[in-house]
This record gives sequence, structure tokens and C-alpha cells, in this order.
Amino acid sequence: MEEMRMPLTGHLTELRKRIFISLGAIGLFFIVCFNFSEEIFSILIFPLKAEVKVALESPFFRITEKKAASLVFLAPAEAFWMHLKVAFIASLIISLPVIFIQFWKFIAPGLLPEEKKYFIPFLFSATLLFTAGAIFCFLVILPFAMTFLLGYKTAHLMPMLSVGSYVDFCLKFILAFGAIFELPLIIIFLTRFGFVTPATLSKHRKYAVLAAFVMAAVLTPTPDAFNQVLMAIPIIFLYEIGILLSRLMHRRELHG
Repeated sequence: MEEMRMPLTGHLTELRKRIFISLGAIGLFFIVCFNFSEEIFSILIFPLKAEVKVALESPFFRITEKKAASLVFLAPAEAFWMHLKVAFIASLIISLPVIFIQFWKFIAPGLLPEEKKYFIPFLFSATLLFTAGAIFCFLVILPFAMTFLLGYKTAHLMPMLSVGSYVDFCLKFILAFGAIFELPLIIIFLTRFGFVTPATLSKHRKYAVLAAFVMAAVLTPTPDAFNQVLMAIPIIFLYEIGILLSRLMHRRELHG
């Protein structure tokens, strides 16, 4: 109870400590990732080489390799900044378990003893969901987006992509999808602490759909409707999964 009555300055000191530890982990991994930025970048160009094909017969969905569009840099420092961005985002993703641990340690003093036992499930679920979102985006969404955007009415056009623009496009999408895939976990937490109920979530489904498209418009790195739809559909799907998990948790609490 003394921890729960911690003054504001104590909370700020604790928050600063957790932020410093998280930044320290990111910094250490950044040093490692920067040394392998070329290898990481060679992986990142996969969506540019992949071509997504959807058919009405088996196989319904397949990814084949094609000749990748050339990447160029338009400013002397653009290639260097590209390596910095790639290394930073890679170090951020690798540091996620440390960041989630620090987040839990910051909120732990305000939790009840029976709530603190959810630490391991939280750490595992949060890391797994973000990773799943990033991988789904990298293997499915980005190849599909690249195939469509580079092939839509471009028969008389030659694509010349800036490496900086391409990397920004990919990394923003990957981070956005990683964050979006945390939605079921957020809904579970809100249900667990009584902020929402399954009935409330179901009742406001139409507003959730609207919010999904608004979020997609904000999070997508380009203003075109195609990319916004690509992001909005997974948000709606994850919201429905969140409702299902919320109902399961609510039933278990009622019968527990």
C-alpha cells in the first residue's frame, strides 16, 4: 500500500528510470544492428522483389519472385541515413521484451497481488503479437502493396525509387502493423480492469469500424485509399478477435 501511495515525484523518478533502461537497451542493440545494417537492408528489399498473386483456384494465394525495381539515393547522406534508420528500427524491435518488462515494472506497484501473476502472459503476448504484426506486414501486406502500386497503370512509366522513401515506407508500415496487432491485448486489459464489457464492445462495433479507417488514414505513410484499406481491414479483424477474447474472459470471471 505504501507503493500505491507513492508521491508524484516518486512516480516521475520511477518513470525516468524505466525510460533510461529501455533507451539503454535500444542503444546497445543499435550498436550491434548498425554493424549488420547492410544484411538487414538486404532482407528489407524482399517486398520489392516479391509479387503477390491471388487466384480463384488452388493455390489461392502465392508469392513469387520478380526482378526488383532499382533503388537510388538522391542526396549524399541519404544512404547513410537509411542505414541508421534500419539499424534503429531493428534495435527497437529486438528491445521490445525489455521495454515491455520496464512498462510492467512501472505499473506493477498499482496492481493487486492476483493481478501481478499476469506478468509472464503479458510479456509473452505483447512480444508475440507485435512480432506477428510485423511479420504479417512484411510477408503479406508490403509485397501486395508494392505489386499493386508499382504495377497500377504504369505500363509507360519506369519506377525509380529513392532508397530513403522506400525504407521509410516499409518501416512505418511494419511498426504500424506491429502496434495494431496489440489491439486484442489492449481490449483484454480494458475488460480485465472493468473499463469495457463485451456488450459495450459489440454495441459500438460500427464506431470501431469508423475508427479503424481513421487510424489507418493517420498511420499509413501515404495518403492513398488503397494502403488505408490494407491497414483498416486487419484492425477490424483484430477488434473482432478482441471481442471474442473479452467474452471468454468475462464468462470465466462470472463462473470463477
